[in-house]
Amino acid sequence: GKVLDTCMGLGYTAIQAHECGAEYVLSIEYEPNVMRIAQLNPWSTKLYTEPTIHKIIGDSLYVVDALPTGYFDYIIHDPPRHSSAGHLYGQEFYHKLVRVLKPGGKLFHYTGEPGSRYRRVNIQKGVIDRLGAVGFVDLRYHSQVMGVVCTLGTA
Repeated sequence: GKVLDTCMGLGYTAIQAHECGAEYVLSIEYEPNVMRIAQLNPWSTKLYTEPTIHKIIGDSLYVVDALPTGYFDYIIHDPPRHSSAGHLYGQEFYHKLVRVLKPGGKLFHYTGEPGSRYRRVNIQKGVIDRLGAVGFVDLRYHSQVMGVVCTLGTA
């Protein structure tokens, strides 16, 4: 299927999606310096050699606006921590993801477990509540991968 990787980083997620059989991967990276590091990183080579992996520099909040409706089968969302990229955890952004994901498509949203040790912050609950409010169903937090997996409802 077609995969949207909203936050490229060094590209390991995009590469793994390709290796798992994705026919098309679009990976977005906000920070040009991170893109340069990925170009130099030997473990990121496939980002630049696999013809099915495409890269865009920009803020996912705005790049998603230019993507076709109902195009992606899967979205992998592994944003920076909430304190530095709160807009990527908000309902406005989640609405945009709904638009580009096919009905029945799957979303994986990495949350990590920030604050869980000391302050009892529950980022996962807020993420689940906001994703549910925009139309995702079967929302589950998986502690082994520290992320939320859900499906875009078909109704």
